[in-house]
Amino acid sequence: MAIFDWPYFIMSYMKYFLLLFCVCCLSLTNPISANEKETEKVATFIKIWGFLKYYHPTVAQGKIDWDETFRTGLTTIQTLHSKEAINAYYLEWIEKLGTVRKCNSCQMEMDGEKKFNLDMSWLRNTDTFNEALIAKLVYIQYNRNQKPNHYVSVTKVGNPVFSNEKKYKDSIFPSPELRLLTLARYWNIIHYLFPYRYQTDQPWEMVLQEMIPKFSEAPNVLSYHLAILELTAKIDDSHAKFSTPYINQHFGLKWPPFKVRLIEDKAVVVGFYNDSLARAHDIRVGDVFLSIDKRSIQQLFDENSKYIGASNKSVKQRDIPVLLFNGSTDTVETEYERGGVIGKKTIPRVPFKQLGYTWGQDNSRDTIKILEGNIGYVHMGNLTVSQVPRLIAQLKETKAIVFDVRNYPKSTLYAVADFLNSQPTPFVKVTTPDLTYPGNFRFARELYCGKKNPNAYKGQVILLCDETSQSHAEFTLMALQTAPGATIVGSQTSGADGNASLVTLPGNFQTYITGLGIFYPDGRETQRIGIVPDVLVKPTLRGIREGRDEVLEKALQLISQDNPFPGRP
Repeated sequence: MAIFDWPYFIMSYMKYFLLLFCVCCLSLTNPISANEKETEKVATFIKIWGFLKYYHPTVAQGKIDWDETFRTGLTTIQTLHSKEAINAYYLEWIEKLGTVRKCNSCQMEMDGEKKFNLDMSWLRNTDTFNEALIAKLVYIQYNRNQKPNHYVSVTKVGNPVFSNEKKYKDSIFPSPELRLLTLARYWNIIHYLFPYRYQTDQPWEMVLQEMIPKFSEAPNVLSYHLAILELTAKIDDSHAKFSTPYINQHFGLKWPPFKVRLIEDKAVVVGFYNDSLARAHDIRVGDVFLSIDKRSIQQLFDENSKYIGASNKSVKQRDIPVLLFNGSTDTVETEYERGGVIGKKTIPRVPFKQLGYTWGQDNSRDTIKILEGNIGYVHMGNLTVSQVPRLIAQLKETKAIVFDVRNYPKSTLYAVADFLNSQPTPFVKVTTPDLTYPGNFRFARELYCGKKNPNAYKGQVILLCDETSQSHAEFTLMALQTAPGATIVGSQTSGADGNASLVTLPGNFQTYITGLGIFYPDGRETQRIGIVPDVLVKPTLRGIREGRDEVLEKALQLISQDNPFPGRP
């Protein structure tokens, strides 16, 4: 009778189970690894394609249908799997583009402004590229296109214009290749021509990796359009808005009859689009909505904020109520609080046109008036250049003037600054894209406002701002801020200061980016930060319910004090 070898039996089966475990792990991890490698391969193709688009003289001058090259090249690269085969393809591809002549005038450094320079170290990635390809790519960088670029030019003020991009008007849900072309076009525009790429919360290289599967694997029209919306929001720029009929339908074309603002992180009714409809459903200013369709406001904010193009949280809070309260149904169930009592309410929703509301109709305050105590008030959103002489005549002898810039001014900043300043004063320094070295930005000369004026205004100057102060409003604040002793009262502005540039994507879809870098003369940034108030004041729930303008109240309180103005150095 044989003796059973238990230790040998146990060891054999342990080896078997260990082998089986390893096989199972490999079967689970290999597909993920393969997907990651495929994404990395597509990302590299997109980066090389964009690099050649803006750097290679033949491509940059528009001598090749570069969109078609993207589609055919992507199809080919997806069939290649070894580093050797992929590098050989890129070398042959670049060789076919023609000879690149040596550029003796191509500058490689940017005179100490490296904070705003493009990082081109990926061209030397030995994990991806062999020595021959690295040499070829670096040579193109050093001998890049110096003639006008077919795909981008600049306006007189310096922000980019993206010319000659194909629109593909009927491509609302194109092939995976064309969907990835949309991603490639936008990603490279931001990579080389967006002055604030370095400020994005998520590193721009990581954005490309994340978004490739969302574009290539989008199962339907809506998923694709939402992917574009999410992509544009990732540049963290309040100018970056994007919509299509499919997106609008998704979030809902029916509106509630009231306006909501997030105050103290609460969804508060602050006004009406249709007051009679709101009254009919007993909706009042100061009502606080706690939930919509049994989902909390915070939960809805967290789910939808990725779709809001915003430079900072205050703008996300400004813009998100439409996504929270709009819908496709005629009514929606909500939970709300009024006077400390929590209740439930069914609120109506109707197509916006039926509300009878006109945008801008709330700018009903007098444009120019004198308040109690000989204090002038100017609504900058209403003021026109032709009204400035009247402003000067009426307010030149006042104790102080409050300029309300919680709106969108009408290009009056220079005329008003001439009244406030006794001499020309620098107020802005601008960066513009260097098209001879895409990805780099140069500081242009400083801009001045004001003029030599012995009769300049002698009183105090207060400027009001909040998250609705965006772009030209922020530029206006910077100019008026040069007035001696000027004090800014309010809260964080939009943080999107600089001329906007239009970007056209396949499907004839349009979005915008901030196209100029705007800085104070001393180099302080404004993008995302906004114009920083000297005195921080935000509306409160109590103030809304009492119908008060707490920001204006604070300004008037400061004026009444003996030494009210902290000012700026």
